[in-house]
Amino acid sequence: MLLDIQNFFQIQDSNAGLLQTVFICCLLLSAPVFGYLGDRHSRKATLSIGILLWSGAGLASSFISPQYSWLFFLSRGVVGIGSASYSTIAPTVLGDLFVRDQRTRVLAIFYIFIPVGSGLGYVLGSAVLQLTGNWRWGFRVMPCLEAVALILLIALVPDPPRGAAEKQEEAVGTPRSSWCEDVRYLGRNWSFVWSTLGVTAIAFVTGALGFWAPKFLFEARVVHGLQPPCLQDPCNSQDSLIFGILTVVTGIIGVVLGAEASRRYKKVNPRAEPLICACSLLTAAPCLYLALVLAPVTLLASYVFLALGELLLSCNWAVVADILLSVVLPRCRGTAEALQITVGHVLGDAGSPYVTGLVRAAPRWGGAGG
Repeated sequence: MLLDIQNFFQIQDSNAGLLQTVFICCLLLSAPVFGYLGDRHSRKATLSIGILLWSGAGLASSFISPQYSWLFFLSRGVVGIGSASYSTIAPTVLGDLFVRDQRTRVLAIFYIFIPVGSGLGYVLGSAVLQLTGNWRWGFRVMPCLEAVALILLIALVPDPPRGAAEKQEEAVGTPRSSWCEDVRYLGRNWSFVWSTLGVTAIAFVTGALGFWAPKFLFEARVVHGLQPPCLQDPCNSQDSLIFGILTVVTGIIGVVLGAEASRRYKKVNPRAEPLICACSLLTAAPCLYLALVLAPVTLLASYVFLALGELLLSCNWAVVADILLSVVLPRCRGTAEALQITVGHVLGDAGSPYVTGLVRAAPRWGGAGG
């Protein structure tokens, strides 16, 4: 779908990455606000407002005419604000409903839907594009699913007292600390600091990968003579479909594998969680490198290593979330989630799609800026 959006709004590769950068920048700027609200006010109400912003902006973006491309960039920013509410607050609700092994399993289920949701976005978007011949309908179908999520949130999800699962005294009303005191506490919490740096590394890679991989696969197929170049709308969406399926399957397997390995291994080694994260990331790097360099030679090997890389990256999501909930006091978990999201996106996927686009468009690498 990226190719169709670029053609419709006449966006070059060197600027296309800004779509993701605007989304991430708005997400990270609003995450601390949602973290503050989530630690002090109704988390259920805050989540509902965020989902409304998210779905409303996505729907509105499908009606923007080509001469107002700046409005499309702005709508991506509003979607980022809505996303910040969910990614900041939802894990803290789960942390207050479950504890220990049960929490690890629940977080695994929750974080399965990061790659599953991302992958289904590619799959559904490409399917709608094939059916309608117009990328706009993809942005009109998604809000229907988000409306269902909002209804389920309001009807089924409780808002437990903070720290209820641990049954700590502060869960029932000890004096709150200030936001600045929470930040100072988190800055001295080295387990939180180092896990946040790890999340940043993952975000840098997944941001660039998720944004550019479908187009990279499309161009690899053009090189092999399996696909003609895209010169006008609609572009062939098969590569988005393939990448979406890979993301869904590897995401499910990776999250479950990482969470289960963590649950079992930490019974014999208290440092199991960081060790699993380190091993999976160190193994993912060469897999993704091989996926890139082998694409002009053999597409099959490129797909295999891309799938392995995504699987290994997905092993980290539930494990990192469990680390945060285990090492941070319940009273400031929302702020901790917000800071981790902010740092991860500022130094990670806020800039990686844009940097990748600049590198791709640079004459030294054979780019033409288009």
